[in-house]
Amino acid sequence: MTPLRTPILESGDRLARCEFERRYACLPHVKKAELIEGVVFMGSPVRADLHGEPHARLMLWLGLYALDTPGVKLLDNTTVRLDLDNEPQPDALLRIEFGGQSRRDEDGYVSGPPELVAEIAASSASHDLHDKLHAYRRNGVREYVVWRTVDECIDWFELVEDDYRPLAPDGRGVIHGKVFPGLVLAVDALLGDDMQAVRAALDEALAADAHPAFVAGLAAMAET
Repeated sequence: MTPLRTPILESGDRLARCEFERRYACLPHVKKAELIEGVVFMGSPVRADLHGEPHARLMLWLGLYALDTPGVKLLDNTTVRLDLDNEPQPDALLRIEFGGQSRRDEDGYVSGPPELVAEIAASSASHDLHDKLHAYRRNGVREYVVWRTVDECIDWFELVEDDYRPLAPDGRGVIHGKVFPGLVLAVDALLGDDMQAVRAALDEALAADAHPAFVAGLAAMAET
């Protein structure tokens, strides 16, 4: 008998999540594939200017916050099991480790919606601002950050009731997150690669009373 072979994984395939995982696991050379609303999206070659450098700055910003916030985990390019039709691999995510919305499964994947997801997108035409946004919203990702590199713009959405609403910068051009106290973003500084200014705005917010109180609450949650 001819042995059965696992079909290859290609962009545009329409699969259930379990079949998507089976095929993905059989292709160790593939570094990024996502299932969005039942459709497979394969990673394409990554350019330094449109993805690599912005991704590094994004991770540095979120990493500085996670460093000062025990109980909050920053993950990079990690597969997330959202529902039966959606298994994205976001560029970055922040999750509350104890008492949060998501969990880490025994096989190492994340299940459930992280509190914050961040993506690097080329423009507003990307699926990051369409099907993927709807999947994150429907599954309860509380904040969603999209850096549109071609447009030189950053969108930060907050989940209010059942819809995403954009967070606007304050008079100094700083966006203040709602889920993670002290997580702020000096937008123009990040776009302009002024990471010292990004850090200065973050340090100022981390020194406010809300952040130590949040950290204390996370510590109490971890002990229960």
